[in-house]
Amino acid sequence: MNLNVKNETSTLRTVVLGQPGSIGGVPALEKTFDAKSYESVLKGVYPAEEAIYKEMSLFEKVLLKYNVQVFRPWTLENCNQVFARDVAFVIDDKIINSNIIPDREDEKEAYEVIYDQIAYNKIFNLPEKAHVEGGDVVLFNDIVFVGLYTKPDYPQLKTARTNTYAFHFLKELFPHKTFIPLELKKHDTDPRKGVLHLDCAFMPVGKDKALIYKDGFAHVRDYHMLMDMFGRENVFEITREEMYFMTTNILSISPNVIVSETHFTRLNDHLETRWGFIVERVPYFEISKMGGLLRCSTLPLIRSDD
Repeated sequence: MNLNVKNETSTLRTVVLGQPGSIGGVPALEKTFDAKSYESVLKGVYPAEEAIYKEMSLFEKVLLKYNVQVFRPWTLENCNQVFARDVAFVIDDKIINSNIIPDREDEKEAYEVIYDQIAYNKIFNLPEKAHVEGGDVVLFNDIVFVGLYTKPDYPQLKTARTNTYAFHFLKELFPHKTFIPLELKKHDTDPRKGVLHLDCAFMPVGKDKALIYKDGFAHVRDYHMLMDMFGRENVFEITREEMYFMTTNILSISPNVIVSETHFTRLNDHLETRWGFIVERVPYFEISKMGGLLRCSTLPLIRSDD
């Protein structure tokens, strides 16, 4: 398999979609990994496996409708494998194994079926102290945006997933790319006070547009930098409540086609009527209660060079 992913929006050819089976039931509150899951367990609304299966099946149907080749990891017993984006990510023709939090390390075993089809010299393992997950890596051709958390309490925060060491490791691995760090706000128990990954605060769409949540960034200068880069007329600004429902976490199947959640009415109307995109609406509300959405569920392996 010849890996190729340079951005978030070129035509998707091959993707890994997470696995909804045998997720292991409702976790104990202290075993949750993100603020949204924490809240869902606390409120007694954590999704049932049947609902997760139904939503992921509908998502897969949309991918297949556009002739995307879909791989699935093996099902591991009592293991939540919905969010494929956390396990690994592709930049250009290389796949980087994430150093995910230790409690989720078992998930990597299930991807052997995918790695068997990739040349060994295109697979990269990170040094132990380099922490990064795919949700914090957003590609924009020659630019790679990386969501970071650099404060001293990094080791204590479950939602701090990507560190400076990983940022510099990736820079060395891709010297021809421009890497831009974006410091994120974090909170382990209140999903309105922080973001889990960069893709919960920022996502390019089409060729030159973006979805941005201003208050997801620790430094307002990062927000202004993105606004200057894309231009105000090319930015859809996400509200705090929309961020809570992870409205930036959509998936582009091509420069013209976007998969979005059914309930994102303000965004979906804007994408269609103002910007002229085709929007495929998928119900993903139950899965959102676990702290991820459409982009989180996918690991793109091949996109065309549109």
